[in-house]
Amino acid sequence: MIRTLVVEDDVLTADAHAEYLRRLDGFEVVGIAGTAGAALAALRESHTTSPIDLLLLDMNLPDGHGIELARRLRSAGVAVDIVAITAVRDIDVVHSAISVGIVQYLIKPFTFATFRSKLDSYRGYRAQLEATDAFATQTEVDGMFASLRSPADAPPPKGLSAATLDAVLGHLRQADRALSAGELAEPLDLSRVTARRYLEHLADIGRATRRPRYGTPGRPELEYRWIGR
Repeated sequence: MIRTLVVEDDVLTADAHAEYLRRLDGFEVVGIAGTAGAALAALRESHTTSPIDLLLLDMNLPDGHGIELARRLRSAGVAVDIVAITAVRDIDVVHSAISVGIVQYLIKPFTFATFRSKLDSYRGYRAQLEATDAFATQTEVDGMFASLRSPADAPPPKGLSAATLDAVLGHLRQADRALSAGELAEPLDLSRVTARRYLEHLADIGRATRRPRYGTPGRPELEYRWIGR
């Protein structure tokens, strides 16, 4: 579970973000902080028990700016990940967010679908990070960076349809087990070859895992699992 602190001064908004998180697999809401000071206190307290993994951080807080809080955390060597959730669109703030290592930037207002997409991408990054040895290969590093982008963040490669890609991702996300290309092709009315192309793309961008399935005659068949499971 990814232990998450919501840092937001508006009570209704903070409660909404916490409820959104509770609807996602793999996340645990450990608390809500209404100020930068309260966030720092929560991080200090968690360090001696169970560290907080992620902040959902508003930029405009009563006692300071979210960017300044992020800088203080980095200066103190606190390795917590940060997703900015804010109405601020100023490009200088966006640039500063990148420079202090904020991994996602979500602009208010947004739908639950957008929230889920960003947090699913972050969870995919964490899953790849935890599955990687102490020294990563270039391919593994590329996969970690790619996993922070949702499939909608960039157009699919030539020959792949965005609508079909969304359908494949949605079916894979809902599956309770890994699927082969054939198992995914039938319910979506796709050919096995077409289904494999989309699954390979999702594996290449870090949204699905890919591994051999043994126990069948002949060459092992590949199976794919959404990275969030």
